[in-house]
Amino acid sequence: MKVALIACATVMVALSATPAMASPELAQKKNCMACHSVDKKLVGPGYKEVAKKYAGDKDAVKKLSEKIIKGGAGVWGPVPMPANAQVSPAEAEQLAKWVLSLK
Repeated sequence: MKVALIACATVMVALSATPAMASPELAQKKNCMACHSVDKKLVGPGYKEVAKKYAGDKDAVKKLSEKIIKGGAGVWGPVPMPANAQVSPAEAEQLAKWVLSLK
């Protein structure tokens, strides 16, 4: 019993020390999913299409993080992406990493 409690406590400490991973929940919370979906175009491109476009780009996380916060235009067509001031730089980086992880 004592060993099980120690093991459980160790796992809980490890999980609480790990930074939160970006996920569909964060994208939903920050209203990203109003214009994007994971696998199909809505107003903006699907996230899998974004991941494919930026695959192999060593600066992709930085570029996408900046676009998430500042917005952008012209890369995916005539509809501009508005700025997202409600997204912090850390959240933008988490979102960019999550999007780039999609296959």
